[in-house]
Amino acid sequence: MKQVRFAAAVVGAMVMATACYGAINIKFAHSGSLEHQYNIGAEHFKQLVEEKSGGELTVTIFPQGQLGGERELAEGVRMGTVEIGSLSPSNMTGFVPEFDLFGVPFLFKTPAQVYAVMDGSVGEKLNKIMLDKGFHNLAYWEVGFRNMTNDRQPVKTPEDMKDMKIRVQESKLKMELIKALGAIPTPIPFGELYSALQQKVVDGQENPIATIYSMKFYEVQKYLSLTRHTYEPALVLANPKWFDSLDPKYQQILTDAAKETAVWQRAKLAELDAQRLAEIKVAGVQVEERPDLDAFAKATESIAKLAQETVPADLMEEAKAIAASVTE
Repeated sequence: MKQVRFAAAVVGAMVMATACYGAINIKFAHSGSLEHQYNIGAEHFKQLVEEKSGGELTVTIFPQGQLGGERELAEGVRMGTVEIGSLSPSNMTGFVPEFDLFGVPFLFKTPAQVYAVMDGSVGEKLNKIMLDKGFHNLAYWEVGFRNMTNDRQPVKTPEDMKDMKIRVQESKLKMELIKALGAIPTPIPFGELYSALQQKVVDGQENPIATIYSMKFYEVQKYLSLTRHTYEPALVLANPKWFDSLDPKYQQILTDAAKETAVWQRAKLAELDAQRLAEIKVAGVQVEERPDLDAFAKATESIAKLAQETVPADLMEEAKAIAASVTE
């Protein structure tokens, strides 16, 4: 009887071990907080992947830069030490210069324009460019339209930004944009930005409302100007060799889950934006809701020409045409 029980225990242990061994665990890394757009998407993606695969695929999320800043994450994905990472295109221009498309001010005015561009032919062309550089993009999630904050004074026109030190991503276009506004661009890693603002290393920064809220930048900034000067998607990058090694059914699950998450996450962020802006105001931040956008556009019109050095002319024109065709 003891032998039977022992044999049953051994078989049970073997079944459990096989189940554990058979499950494929996926590392999903990003640099945002637990309330950041990246993590909102990652949590939903994890849920969908595990449900769709019946637990055969599991996702472990590494938020808050646990596996490195965005440049390190990009390297990690390309080398295969990280299976999937969510990153901003502006932090990827060193790998994919064509992402300067997202550094052109006022190229997009509405979310509908952005989605038509990213979910259509332009997004597909960028996906092919990324694949050639060692990145398989599963979908375009959202970071959002970027706005200016600072700790010195209200900003209604570019003149109000003169000589302010503004944190920017490590992107030539972003740096030139800030210079065009009369301010001083200062590259600082995203994970160090809160302390840089707190310690007055820089006067301000530019990010979407969702980021300003989730990273708590409003705690160390007095003024917010809703310039919406550029739009930033969130890439969902997988290592191509790892992805291609998966069973096709798992590839489809990951692709479907990423695309479904894009639709869900965009809608979720739209819901949250008004609520978060209200909370930012309650926290004491003075919000300029109607800055002189014509003045900002005029001051930064040279940036589009600069982008021609890295963005193929046909890709730029295609993006403009698609955006112009969306009137809602």
